[in-house]
Amino acid sequence: MPKNKVQFQRGMGLREFMDKYGTTEQCEQALFAWRWPRGFVCPECGHTAYCALKGRRLIQCNACRRQTSVTAGTLFAGSKLPLSVWFLAMHLIGQAKNGISSLELSRQLAISQNSAWLMKHKLMQAMLERDAGRQLKGLVQLDDAYWGGRRRGGKRGRGTRRISFD
Repeated sequence: MPKNKVQFQRGMGLREFMDKYGTTEQCEQALFAWRWPRGFVCPECGHTAYCALKGRRLIQCNACRRQTSVTAGTLFAGSKLPLSVWFLAMHLIGQAKNGISSLELSRQLAISQNSAWLMKHKLMQAMLERDAGRQLKGLVQLDDAYWGGRRRGGKRGRGTRRISFD
């Protein structure tokens, strides 16, 4: 029986993660590289020359003087939590085999449960939007799925809830 390639992928351990994304500056550098892989491009005029305003963590275009931040237009925008907390939340959510509750996430990140809940839902929504356009390929295995048919009145009260996929 062949091994499941996804199950046996080498993941990133917590120590390796903290070495790579442990500080806010490291997270900002990584986000900058992901947003602008070929270098900064001004969203207003398209020029590539910029200067960094260190005190306010902003990037200013040298041509049009528009100021933007690395987090502008992302799900991190407007958050008071540092990027390192967001990145650690992404790591914890991604590494949890059976998912992670917002209460456990709040304990791990030392933030309020409400903040952890909002953070988790923003991250899950971003993952959903990213994967919405992709179709499954190859051999797909499902447990307890009902394909086709009409949705009938069914059983009332407690019990298994079966949903047909059209």
